Amino acid sequence: MMLSFRLRNLLSHVKTRRTKKTNRKNRNKNPHKPRNQTCISSITNNSPSLIEEEEEDAEEGFSIKSSAPSHTHGVQPLGNLYFNPGSINSRDTGLGNLHTLTDELVLDILAFLDGTSLGVLASVSKSFYVFSNHEPLWRNLVLENFTDGFQYNGSWKATFVSSCYPLFDVSCSSDLRSFKVRDFYSDYLFQSWLCANLEMKPEWLERDNIVRKKGISVEEFVMSFEEVNKPVLLEGCIDNWDALRKWDRDYLVKLCGDDVKFAVGPVEMKLGEYFGYSDQVREERPLYLFDPKFAEKVPTLGSEYEVPIYFREDLFGVLGNERPDYRWIIIGPAGSGSSFHVDPNSTSAWNAVIKGSKKWILFPPDVIPPGVHPSPDGAEVASPVSIMEWFMNFYGATKNWKKRPIECICKAGEVIFVPNGWWHLVINLEESIAITQNYVSRRNLLNVLDFLKRPNASILVSGTMDRVNLHDKFKSAIEASFPGEIDELTRKEEEKKIQQRKLSIWDSIADSSVGAFKFSF
Repeated sequence: MMLSFRLRNLLSHVKTRRTKKTNRKNRNKNPHKPRNQTCISSITNNSPSLIEEEEEDAEEGFSIKSSAPSHTHGVQPLGNLYFNPGSINSRDTGLGNLHTLTDELVLDILAFLDGTSLGVLASVSKSFYVFSNHEPLWRNLVLENFTDGFQYNGSWKATFVSSCYPLFDVSCSSDLRSFKVRDFYSDYLFQSWLCANLEMKPEWLERDNIVRKKGISVEEFVMSFEEVNKPVLLEGCIDNWDALRKWDRDYLVKLCGDDVKFAVGPVEMKLGEYFGYSDQVREERPLYLFDPKFAEKVPTLGSEYEVPIYFREDLFGVLGNERPDYRWIIIGPAGSGSSFHVDPNSTSAWNAVIKGSKKWILFPPDVIPPGVHPSPDGAEVASPVSIMEWFMNFYGATKNWKKRPIECICKAGEVIFVPNGWWHLVINLEESIAITQNYVSRRNLLNVLDFLKRPNASILVSGTMDRVNLHDKFKSAIEASFPGEIDELTRKEEEKKIQQRKLSIWDSIADSSVGAFKFSF
């Protein structure tokens, strides 16, 4: 069904509703027309009548997933209240004196409660019922209490209850079913549902301006892309991988068995458990399987792929087992992914899609993506809570930017090169399986060494080695393995800077359009 672009007017409070801060590892102001009550009510009731009513807005409208349920507890966007002047927001009456607090602050307070306390609080009023059943609260309880894995049971609350009380039949509990509350209006809570159930708009997917290459030599890759720090999508360079032919759900679950667990956010899960979760979940930020030790856990996985020929020079290899984490298997459902970040330690990276497809958006190091706010030292990044929220509220702004992002859809069998320092966002368009590795070549060795010397630089480090020790050990290992290499690279870098300064001076006194000198006094 179609959700008019004009809904964003009613979600104006939500545009800046919240941001998340992440360690670096991992306002768009437009006039909008008012939204009529009938359309918003149709949205919350999941009514197909909205399709006909909004046909004229099809080009700029949002599409709700066909599998989307109506909002869990009947929460409506705040704009609906303005079209019902006789209504009273049960959100405020049910919170009592706490109604002056923002929704986010109410939820922050409730996050201190355990499951039992949340259950008791849900019986106090309609408002507390809605807030106490907010799924992210129960998600956090599950992830905090069941780090060794869990069986997802249709909702995070049901998962928590069934994990705590295995003999309790959650399917028969009316308390775990969704009751609708009348006249509850909240942009904050409504957008959480909205972001979980929106389809990607066609115009978010149509832009594809990355350079694509197939069968190029290593020399051409280095000269045209790695040397100039420019992304490229490579085709055909993993056609010989066994993983490309074998890796699907059935194969991976059988290969990994019931004994192997993989890193999924803050918890460890068996593959079968994770696929059970990803099949059922409909949430704003689906959990992502992102494991750096997959090849050690299951050596067969490590043997069924090989580093593409373009990325085989990896100088971090001189550290042996002490090198920072550098390779990951990545599995996730549609909608999962990574919000904007710059890869750790100033490394470059490659990402190979084995199954599924991914939408990529990349900004060069000197362009901070809209809606993204890094701290002055770069150690933390504040950004919209979910990838879909960024697309809803900030993607449109990039159309008018002089420096537009590089975008593409990377499909199975394709590999993307992500140069060091580039901001990038990735979202799975369908269930996807991928391999990614970060690496250090001679082209970015000096960048890595410089980064590791920075006083507050965020870093991925294996074991107990801290940032300073990593810099010293890495530099010493490079000097031992490649005597004089750092000095030679430093000399060439200085020569390049001198040449660039000369060109800059010449440009300032010569009129390139007519080949004549120009003078400025």
